[in-house]
Amino acid sequence: MNFLAHIYLSGNNEPLMVGNFIGDFVKGNQLNDFESEITRGVNLHRAIDEYTDQHPVVSKSKDKLREKYRHYSGVIVDIYYDHFLAKNWSDYHKTDLLTFTKQFYNAINNYHNILPKGAKYMLPYMMENNWLYNYSKVEGISRALGGMSRRTKFDSKMDEAVVDLRAYYDEFEKEFKEFFVDLQSFVAQWLSAN
Repeated sequence: MNFLAHIYLSGNNEPLMVGNFIGDFVKGNQLNDFESEITRGVNLHRAIDEYTDQHPVVSKSKDKLREKYRHYSGVIVDIYYDHFLAKNWSDYHKTDLLTFTKQFYNAINNYHNILPKGAKYMLPYMMENNWLYNYSKVEGISRALGGMSRRTKFDSKMDEAVVDLRAYYDEFEKEFKEFFVDLQSFVAQWLSAN
């Protein structure tokens, strides 16, 4: 899953949300630098990623892309799924998406001094262009994929993946909805056990 899903799945717990948001930026011993609830959020992020990578519905989505995008297919599906979460936001959250994203940006700024370097670098761009809100539009997904493609070392072709999103749009949306029910259950169980 991508940023929006990780933030959403943290509920109203701010330190957990911060950890879940920065999960990809925390490496090795850096985990020891944070308060316990932020560390729990990083661990939740990792558990979500592991669960997602092994889920059969997600594999079905990735299979549509694997031949062209190879190991980038998982990254692309994560972005697609954030699109469907954003597009169908009112089905999952009572606060409208624009308000929710503004609340998140305000909250994450309270933790700016402890954010890893990569998150500090990316966050101003995310906020300025409100990536989280713009995930709700296909054009926003196109920009996100284009940006990621420019940052990869190899020719990922991710900038072309919006074509595949449009071609299999209804299938990807159905797969997202099926998977997300399972993911929400997994997160609820993980939080009660950890």
